[in-house]
Amino acid sequence: MPNITLMAPKDENELQHMLKTAIDHNGPVALRYPRGNGYGVPLEQDLKALPIGQAELVREGEHGVLLALGAMVYPALEAAEQLAQQGIDLTVINTRFVKPLDQELILQMAQRFGRLVTLEENVLQGGFGTAVLELLEQKGIQLPVLRIGYPDSYIEQGEQHELRAAYGLDKDGIVTTVLKFMQ
Repeated sequence: MPNITLMAPKDENELQHMLKTAIDHNGPVALRYPRGNGYGVPLEQDLKALPIGQAELVREGEHGVLLALGAMVYPALEAAEQLAQQGIDLTVINTRFVKPLDQELILQMAQRFGRLVTLEENVLQGGFGTAVLELLEQKGIQLPVLRIGYPDSYIEQGEQHELRAAYGLDKDGIVTTVLKFMQ
C-alpha cells in the first residue's frame, strides 16, 4: 500500500508507543506484533510518538551488525551476547520500521561493517530483509546480506519457542547461522 507506515515493536512497552505513533500519524499505519505473551518489561507511563522510520541502537559492537525487527530484537541480543563470548562483538539495531526503513542508519552500518544480517519473524520473501536488499540495490551497494526468517512455505502450528527453534530464529539458531556467515 503506498505511503503506509509499517512498524513492529520489540516488546510491550514499545508497542504502546507505536500505538501512540499510529494514532498521531496522518496516514495509513500497520502495526505487526506477535501472538503470545510479552516480555514483562516495565511500561512507561508517558506515551510518546516515535519518529517515523527511525531505528534504535540497542547494542554497540565492533565486528558486525544484526538488524532485528520486532520480536527478533531480544533473541538477537541474546545471540550477540553469546557470540561476544566467542570473540565476535556485534551491534544490534532495533529497526522498528519496515516501511519506511531507516535508510541512513542501514547504509551507515553497511559501510561500517561491509555485511549485514537481518532478522525477522516473518516470511523472508517480500519481507524486511528483502526491503534492505532493495535499498542496497537502489544505492548501488553490493555486499553480503544474510536474511534470517521463515521460509516461503506453510508453517505448522506450535508454541512460539518451538517454531523459533525449529526454524533457527532462537538464540542458538541465530548463533549457528551467524557464525557460518561471519567466517
